[in-house]
Amino acid sequence: MSNEEFKALFELLVWLFLDWRTGVLILLLILAAVIDVRTRRIPNWLVLFGAIYGVVYNTVLPLTPHQTILFPLFGLALGLALFMPLYITRAMGAGDVKLLAMVGSFLGAGDTFRAALATMIVGGVLAIVLVLAKGKATLMFRNLASALHLSAFSVAGGEVPNLAVAPHESAGKMPYGVAMAIGTIAYLVLHQLSFV
Repeated sequence: MSNEEFKALFELLVWLFLDWRTGVLILLLILAAVIDVRTRRIPNWLVLFGAIYGVVYNTVLPLTPHQTILFPLFGLALGLALFMPLYITRAMGAGDVKLLAMVGSFLGAGDTFRAALATMIVGGVLAIVLVLAKGKATLMFRNLASALHLSAFSVAGGEVPNLAVAPHESAGKMPYGVAMAIGTIAYLVLHQLSFV
C-alpha cells in the first residue's frame, strides 16, 4: 500500500468517526457496551436519547435530498422487529432489542439489517469463545439440543417456545451490547471502505 492509498484510507476512517451521525452512534454503542459489561443492562435513557437523536438528525440533515422521516423510522421499526423474536423466546434481553432499534434510527432499514447480521456473527463468535474459555462447551451443546427439542414440541403444539435455560444449567450469559457495538462498528468501517 502506497502512502497515498494509506492517507486516503485514514481520511475515510477519520471521516466516519468525526461525522455527527456515525460518530455519535459509535460513541453510544461503546457506552452501551461498557455499561452492559458492568451492569448487564442497557439503560433506557441511552437508547431513548440515541433513537431521538437518530430520528431528528436524519430528518433535519438527510443523507439524500429525497429522504424523509420515514428513513429513520423504518430503520427503528426494523431494528425492533429483527430481534423481537429472540426477546419473545427469552433468548435476548429487552435492552438488546431496543439498542438495535436505536441503531436503526441512525442507519435506516437496509444498513440496519446488515449491521444486525454482522452483530449476530460477532455474537456467535464471542459466545463460542466465552464458552470455551469457561470450559462449558459440553453444557452448551446439551442446552442447545434440549432447547431445540423443546422448541419443536412447543411450535407443534401452537405455543411460543421458551429458549430460556435455568441459571444453574446455563453455560453463561454474554453482554450482547458488546457484540452489537463490535458488529455495528465493524460493519460501518467495512462499508466506509467499500468492502460491503
